[in-house]
Amino acid sequence: MRLLALFDGTIADPEAPHIRVDDLGLTRGDGVFESVLVVDGRPRELGPHLERMQRSARMLELAIPPVAEWERLVAAVLAAWTAPGEVAVKLVCTRGPEYGDGSPTAYALAFTVEPHTIERRLRGASAIVLDRGFDPEISERAPWLLLGAKTLSYAVNMAATRHASAVGADEVIFRAADGSVLEGPTSTVVVARGRTLRTPPASSGILPGTTQAALFRAAERAGWATKVEPVLVSDLTAADGVFLVSSVRKVVRVHTLDGAALPDASATWSELNALYEAEYS
Repeated sequence: MRLLALFDGTIADPEAPHIRVDDLGLTRGDGVFESVLVVDGRPRELGPHLERMQRSARMLELAIPPVAEWERLVAAVLAAWTAPGEVAVKLVCTRGPEYGDGSPTAYALAFTVEPHTIERRLRGASAIVLDRGFDPEISERAPWLLLGAKTLSYAVNMAATRHASAVGADEVIFRAADGSVLEGPTSTVVVARGRTLRTPPASSGILPGTTQAALFRAAERAGWATKVEPVLVSDLTAADGVFLVSSVRKVVRVHTLDGAALPDASATWSELNALYEAEYS
């Protein structure tokens, strides 16, 4: 099932045309978005998602509607949604038509989470490390690169995902020019060693993870230590567990990296997944 809601709350046909062909989101990827997971009718981390969307918009110097209006839009989507199971709600805002009046284009698209995504949470995933081509320090020197913003310009991310599929891998972990770990095309990297969880810092030019933050909160309450600090590719192979986390995929265990099996982290995944789910029980 799919459901489209325009920004005024109108439920529209997702198969019908609604966006102008000169919309800058289509022609230049000039816009921002967020994907929110909804379980049992309850959006997860909606506040942090909307705060991150506002942050991304500021980086693009893009005026988008305030948080309260997005909250009303999400409520309209959920009121109209009738299918069972988990729902992903994608919130999108572009700079609008190139030859328009300057008003942004904003809408929400809801869709059922696909079975293969749910299956991957249980069976884990294989991953490959790919170069992302920038030094983490460039994030501060060159803010116009928009590193760390969640924009509609996902062509590189999708190309990396297709490359992984072509060589038989499920996921990608990006590596910076200095050999440090960045993130996945649509995920945050979390490494477990003993009772400590680590994740790369947003200052390296990556997207701050809402699901990673929720997982760290839950783990800390259960006695885990958490660290936001640089992670090297060598740390992945030395870890007790490597995980890719995001709103829709939740927590996915990486069982194979660059064709080599990693230590079995099934027990660690079970504990972390249970802690994460308990955040919303």
